[in-house]
Amino acid sequence: MALLENGFLKLGGSIALGVGAIVLAPIIIPAVSSAVRPLVKAGIKSAMVLYQKATELASEASETLGDLVEEVKAEVVSE
Repeated sequence: MALLENGFLKLGGSIALGVGAIVLAPIIIPAVSSAVRPLVKAGIKSAMVLYQKATELASEASETLGDLVEEVKAEVVSE
């Protein structure tokens, strides 16, 4: 009997929690959204800047490597 009562109490608590979440969702979601939005924008901006810098570095590294390959080819031809 105690197991049955505990099961109903747990179920009732879960239902109450679910109903409370549904009732409060229209209030909580906009508040959380407006608080989190600047953080998300800052994260996206940082990622875009980081991507741009990484692209520039990769381009410079590729150019340097290409120059080295051309120097080696010139040395091989001259020998």
